[in-house]
Amino acid sequence: MKAFSKYMVLLVLLNTFYNYGQISPGDLTNAHAKFEGMSNCTLCHDLGNKVTNNKCLECHKDIQALIKQKRGYHISIEVKGKDCFQCHNEHHGRKFNMIHFDEKNFKHNLTGYKLEGKHAEVDCKKCHVSGFIADVNLKKRPQTFLGLDNKCASCHTDYHQKTLSSNDCAKCHDTKKFKPAVNFDHNKADFKLKGKHLAVDCTKCHAKSTLNGKDFQKFNNLSFNDCKSCHNNPHSDKIKATCTQCHNEDSFKVIKGVGKFNHNTTNFTLKGSHLKVDCFSCHAKTTNPKLVFQDKLGIDETNCVKCHEDKHSGKLGNDCTKCHNEIKFVSSKTLESFDHKTTDYPLVGRHQKVDCKQCHKTEKYTQAIDFSACKNCHTDYHKGEFIKNGLTPDCKQCHSLNQGFDNTLFTTEQHQKSKFPLEGAHGATPCFACHVSEKEKQWTFKNLGITCSECHQDQHKDLIQTKFYPNKKCTACHNSETWNAINFDHKLTKFPLEGKHLETDCRSCHFKLDTKNKITVQKFINLDMKCSGCHTDNHKNQFALNGVTDCTRCHTSKNWLPEKFDHNTTNFKLDGRHAQVACNLCHKAVNESKNLVSNYKIEKHQCIDCHR
Repeated sequence: MKAFSKYMVLLVLLNTFYNYGQISPGDLTNAHAKFEGMSNCTLCHDLGNKVTNNKCLECHKDIQALIKQKRGYHISIEVKGKDCFQCHNEHHGRKFNMIHFDEKNFKHNLTGYKLEGKHAEVDCKKCHVSGFIADVNLKKRPQTFLGLDNKCASCHTDYHQKTLSSNDCAKCHDTKKFKPAVNFDHNKADFKLKGKHLAVDCTKCHAKSTLNGKDFQKFNNLSFNDCKSCHNNPHSDKIKATCTQCHNEDSFKVIKGVGKFNHNTTNFTLKGSHLKVDCFSCHAKTTNPKLVFQDKLGIDETNCVKCHEDKHSGKLGNDCTKCHNEIKFVSSKTLESFDHKTTDYPLVGRHQKVDCKQCHKTEKYTQAIDFSACKNCHTDYHKGEFIKNGLTPDCKQCHSLNQGFDNTLFTTEQHQKSKFPLEGAHGATPCFACHVSEKEKQWTFKNLGITCSECHQDQHKDLIQTKFYPNKKCTACHNSETWNAINFDHKLTKFPLEGKHLETDCRSCHFKLDTKNKITVQKFINLDMKCSGCHTDNHKNQFALNGVTDCTRCHTSKNWLPEKFDHNTTNFKLDGRHAQVACNLCHKAVNESKNLVSNYKIEKHQCIDCHR
C-alpha cells in the first residue's frame, strides 16, 4: 500500500511539470524570474486576454508617473498608442534582453530633451550614471536611463557657487561652449555698459579669485552706485559731486558740466543766466585735476563785483541782489528788494505788489514817470462819465490803494445827496444790481433814470387806468420798503372800501392765482361792483328782484349777519314769542341740487302749518 501511494505522488508531480511545460511559452528573463510559476501568471496576464498595459504599469510606477506628467520617451510619437509587449517581449529565456535600444541611432529629442552643442558629442554613459540621479531607488538600477533632471546643475558643477540670483544657466550660457557667456546681455543687468565700458575686459571689473577652495569669479553684489567704487578720485575729494555730473563714459577728459553738474552742492547756487554760462567762463582752465574748479572758493553769492563790473561805482554797495537778479542785469527785482521810499513816490497799498515793469516800461528804471494823477498810468474805466467842466476827478476820491478798484470809498451818506436818495429796500440793494449793465457787464453811474419803471418792469401795463398812476408812478400804490405793502386810496374809485373789504387782501379781488400761487390774471378795469360779482348767493335767488339780488337790503360790509333785515316788512310780522324764536326753526334747510339751502319763501302762515 505504501509503495502504491509513493507511486501516485510521483505520477502527479510528473504530470504537473509536464502540463506547465506545455502551457508556458518559455522562461522569463532574469528581471522577471521571480514571477515564474503558474500561480503568478495573472500578475501580468488577464485570463482570456493578452498582456495589458495596466498590468505592466502597476509594477513600473516610475514609467506610469512620467506618462501622467506627459514627460519622457514613452509619450513620444514613436511609443504613444503602442502596447508595452510590442517593444518588451517575455518568455524568451533568462538572458534575453527585453530593452531593444540602439544607442547610436536613438533620437534623444523624443525624450523631451534635445541634445545640442557639446551635449550631442558626449557619450551616453557620461550622463546616464547613478551619480546624477536624485531618486534613491532609481540609483540602484544598473544601466537605467531614468531619473535625470534637465537642469544644468544636476550634472555640472555650479561655478558660481550659488552666488547668482538665478539658477537658469541658459540665460548666460549655451551648450556649445561654457565660455564666453554668449547669451548674457549686460543691458539687462543693473549696470548697463556704455562708452569705454563696452571695450573693458570682464576681469577688470569681475576679478577672479578662489572661494571654498575652488576657482571663482564674482558677478553679483558689486558696488556701482558711484564711479569711485572702481575708479580713483583724481580730485582728492575736493569736488563733492558724482562723476557723471561732469563726465561720461566716453572720456574723462570731455567735461559736460553745463546742465548736469549740481552746483548746489557748492557754496554758490547757480540761477538764471548763470545756468547757461560755460564752466570755464568763471573758472580757470587747468590740466591739474587737483586744481580744476578750485579758483573761486570762498566767494559769497551776493559778492557780484568779484566777477562783474560795478556800474554804480560802489555808490549802492556790493550787494547787487537787492535790485538785480541772475536772469538779466537790467531786470530789476520786485519791491521786496528795492526800497522805493528813497524815491519821490513811496509805494503804498496795492502798488507794493505790482511788478516794476508794469510802471517802468523801459529797461532803464531811472527814466522819470509822471505820477501826479492816477489816469497817467491807469485807463479810465468809467469812460469819462465823471468828467465835469472838462476836468476828470482823481480816482482816489472813490478808490484807495489799500483796497483796490474793486472797492469804493463812496458812502451811502454821499448817495443820499444825489438825485436818487436811497430809501427802504433800495438801501439794502447791492450796488451792482443797479449800476452794472447786464448786456455790457460794465459799471455805469450816469443816465440810469430815477423813476420806478426805468429799473423795474411794469406788471400792470394796460391793466390799470393811467389816472390812478400817472406817468407810471408806482408810488401811487407801492413804497420803497416792500412791494407787498399797498397804500392805494380806494376812495378814488367808484367802489370805496368799507367794513370787511378794508381787511381783504387786494389779490383776493384783483388777481387770479394758479396752484403755485403765481398770478395768471389781473383785474382792475370794469370790475363788477355787485356783491354777486365776487360772492356766491347762498339763498339761490330767493331774494332776487327782477333777476338781481341786492345783498345790501339785508347785509352790510361789516359781516354777513342780516343787520338791515326787518321781518315786519314781510307777510308775517313777528309778535310775541315769535320774535324770540331762532330763524332756522321756521326756515328749515331743504336739499336743492345736493346743497342745503334755508327756505325763506314760506307760502303758508296759518298756525296749523307750523304747530301740529
